[in-house]
Amino acid sequence: MLRYTLERTLYMLITLWVIVTLTFFLMHMIPGDPFTSEKRVPEQIRQNMLAKYHLDKPLIVQYGYYLRNLLHGDLGISLKYLNRTVNEIIANGFPASFQIGMQSIIIGVFLGLILGIVAALNRNGFWDYVSMILAIIGRSVPNFIIATLLQYWIASKLRWLPVSGWGTFAHTILPSIALSFASLSIISRLMRASMLDVIGQDYIKTAKSKGLSSFEIVWRHMIRNAILPIITVLGPLIAGIVTGTFVIERIFGIPGLGKYFVQSIYNNDYTMILGTTIFYSVILVFMMFLVDITYGFIDPRIRLSKGGK
Repeated sequence: MLRYTLERTLYMLITLWVIVTLTFFLMHMIPGDPFTSEKRVPEQIRQNMLAKYHLDKPLIVQYGYYLRNLLHGDLGISLKYLNRTVNEIIANGFPASFQIGMQSIIIGVFLGLILGIVAALNRNGFWDYVSMILAIIGRSVPNFIIATLLQYWIASKLRWLPVSGWGTFAHTILPSIALSFASLSIISRLMRASMLDVIGQDYIKTAKSKGLSSFEIVWRHMIRNAILPIITVLGPLIAGIVTGTFVIERIFGIPGLGKYFVQSIYNNDYTMILGTTIFYSVILVFMMFLVDITYGFIDPRIRLSKGGK
């Protein structure tokens, strides 16, 4: 396991280096520069600004500067947000996005697993149809539509929760629910399909013939073997949600990280583009690493040995 962990760590570092390199050079292929859109900026001032951030030097030299700073944990200074570093912007915006994202993941995973299990155990029954209808709604209806409906009915009409804003736990409930529908849809459909596949296996028939209770069969044999596909999708699902969702954060007025992913591209904010991309990539790669490790604990058949898996 130690050898495998070290190998995966090396692969993660190589993956991150490839992402940084591709993002850096692709980013500079965007027409213009961070100061092109500035109004009434004299050419001399523009040249001075380019020189200050080393943007007047050859691209390979800029790449070297960036890698050197990156190795020291410095993501640079934003070219659009005055006197603010990328590290500071991410540190300020990520906690809100993380809280909303994790709450939505918890809601989506909990309800998705329940709906998937109930649907599989009642195939072609009432709860199966209810589960699949909810899954279709969560998959086909955009989350900003769900967010708007929640704001209208629960916040405006019933006045149970705040319409928007940030500051208390009550402000996090509606955006978390709106974000959870997508993950709920994915997990419930996967769990249902996986459970149906497991139900027909021979070892389930053997467990029934031994006289095990229905609870023991479902919990110890069905769920444990059916949950592996859920673990697979959780890695990228968590990484995508906790790093911020621009539309939901915009609708509910959440000071999260999502807007910086979008605005940095429109602004040609090179350091912000690289910083948010690297931050997202680190979380994604790390979550995929955790997924592989978790496999071994859930299913002993996937434990690692000297020969591989």
